[in-house]
Amino acid sequence: MAKLDYHYGLKIRIYPSDRQKQIIKVNSDASRFIYNQMVASNRELYQLKRVKLPVELVQNRIQQLEARQNAKQLSNHYQFLADPRIDSLTKTNAIQNYRKAWQAFRQVHTAGVPNFHRKSYAWKYQTNCQYPGQKSAQMTNGTVRFLDAKHVQVPKLGRLRISGAHQRLLKRDETQAIRIGTVTIAKDAADRFFLSMQLGSKKPFVEPVLIPHQAVGIDLNTENFLTTSDGDVIANPRYYRTIKAKLAREQRKLSRRQMRAKKEHRSLWTAKNYQQQRQLVAKLHNQVRRQRQHFLQQLSTTLIKSHDLVVAEELRSKNLLRNHALAMSIADVGWRTFLGMLSYKADLYGITFVTVNPKNTTQMCNQCRFVMGTQGTEKLTLADRQWQCPRCGTHHIRDHNAARNVLAKGQAQLV
Repeated sequence: MAKLDYHYGLKIRIYPSDRQKQIIKVNSDASRFIYNQMVASNRELYQLKRVKLPVELVQNRIQQLEARQNAKQLSNHYQFLADPRIDSLTKTNAIQNYRKAWQAFRQVHTAGVPNFHRKSYAWKYQTNCQYPGQKSAQMTNGTVRFLDAKHVQVPKLGRLRISGAHQRLLKRDETQAIRIGTVTIAKDAADRFFLSMQLGSKKPFVEPVLIPHQAVGIDLNTENFLTTSDGDVIANPRYYRTIKAKLAREQRKLSRRQMRAKKEHRSLWTAKNYQQQRQLVAKLHNQVRRQRQHFLQQLSTTLIKSHDLVVAEELRSKNLLRNHALAMSIADVGWRTFLGMLSYKADLYGITFVTVNPKNTTQMCNQCRFVMGTQGTEKLTLADRQWQCPRCGTHHIRDHNAARNVLAKGQAQLV
């Protein structure tokens, strides 16, 4: 897959039968168990190797744990992992994910060391599409393959009914063959099942579009979702705030049912009233998530297809969320998700996307480059939506001026 020129991600909805749901649950539990075993054994190895004395008991334990670092040895040690319903590639992928977590920690340092995965209402496991004895790799001849526009074949699960935006890819001819790589089967907290595929091809996944020679700068804010350097303003839909009262009411009801089940010494996993209310709360969260995702997808695609250069601020949402007064608004707009969409869609359509340091983009005049807060002037506050430059006298709308400064910074960065 890595040798192919173009990569694409496809996520489709699946509708498994009760038997297939049981198989998904078994594979998800096996994947989580193996990952946790890798975490536990390596933590124990770390502690044992700190013992410098040649104690025979310690050395034997080290050898046992080091030998239990692959799927075959784990299956031999834990007999339930030999269940015929468990995909062998599920075990291998769980070990690979653990090693990738350590690799990300050592190289990127954006996350901590691998920790135990807790049992939850969401299930997930990974397998791979293989092409044994096939002369060419396509979406219709692998171990994971499309049978038609409404069904897909998956190892151990068999035939699955599907729905999603995949028919455009199935209509490609053999010269534009697509290879399926890693496949993820997942269930969310609202009991919806999805199948995600990593796709690769030597040909582009999207048709080239005629893009005008036009650049745009983007200023992100909470008052309006964004303002462009052209003066366009996109309103903030505030999806979470519109449903906040209803969600709070249903969460209080969920809390009461949880307390009642615990008072009666009943397990939450078998408490039907609690589970029914939990699914209702999960569906409300999913409703907000879907609305936000749809809005961000439509807006990011429009911006990318309409410009050959898009410049945005490099925002660190993690730091911004520490502001308790703005945390809810910042989490609701989804800035990091939006910037991520702009980044991968720019690569997909061959557009230039640049992020710049937002320092002084709001305080600086885009005409004479005078910065407020210098030469005896006061800095602009959040309440100052319009202002006039004390040097050149230009009247500015705060967000429009910031978007122009962002664009200027991006163009200077490319020179």
